[in-house]
Amino acid sequence: MPAGAGPARLAVRKTYKLYVGGAFPRSESGRCYPVTGAHGGHLANAALASRKDARDAVVAARAAFAGWAGRTAYNRGQILYRVAEMMEGRRAQYAAEIAEADGIAADHADRLVCAAVDRWVHYAGWPDKIAQVVGGANPVSGPYFNLSTPEPTGVVAVLAPQRAPLLGLVSVIAPVIATGNTCVVVAAERAPLPALTLAEALAVSDLPGGVVNILTGRTAEIAPHLAAHADVNGLDLTGAAPEEAAELERAAAGTLKRVLRPRPDEDWTADPGLARMTAFLETKTVWHPVGR
Repeated sequence: MPAGAGPARLAVRKTYKLYVGGAFPRSESGRCYPVTGAHGGHLANAALASRKDARDAVVAARAAFAGWAGRTAYNRGQILYRVAEMMEGRRAQYAAEIAEADGIAADHADRLVCAAVDRWVHYAGWPDKIAQVVGGANPVSGPYFNLSTPEPTGVVAVLAPQRAPLLGLVSVIAPVIATGNTCVVVAAERAPLPALTLAEALAVSDLPGGVVNILTGRTAEIAPHLAAHADVNGLDLTGAAPEEAAELERAAAGTLKRVLRPRPDEDWTADPGLARMTAFLETKTVWHPVGR
């Protein structure tokens, strides 16, 4: 052994779990599945979430909804910005995971991580502004004030995009919670590790437990239970396979969910606009007599 060299160490393998209610439980099923990189190498074993795990995540999201929606918009923006801060400090880890998952160069992976961090910063600026953009005072014929204000829909089930495992993931989570909703996210089946590393940032970023819940496993296995769940108010089908999306939408119609349909070949680097925020907002209109 060369002078000054320490003894050989065994690799410390990471155990990836689910993220539900602010904690990291194992799947109640005890199942897992192998995650491989772009070139076929084994990266890790990820939990294979079950129907029971999905139900537990919905319960956690519902329990967190009133508190999260009741926070000031300014405070929600602060917390989203804090998520960006936590991710910025772990850029190298995210870049390594993306490079392994997608088989891309390190500098390209780093640019994607920077874009994901910037996406959090973008949405952190919106919570205290969206009401002015999509709400307002309405002219009416009569002695009344008529005001329309946006309110969150509730619990949203999000099927994360199968491509863009970090930037796409952030692009579907951030607008949902920026507007006061809570969510249950099914991570990309092919590349779930960036989502689980994001969960670690969320857990230490002042975001209340249950606002974001992340499940890993077979999207086709978990999605139907969320689509039909009576306590889920919205469904983002971005990560659904084309042949499954129509069936999931039919299941969601049984409980009158708001549904955001997938858009083929979506460019996650483009300006996100307002569509993903307004998709899961309700409009409340209040009439008030003008005092005399």
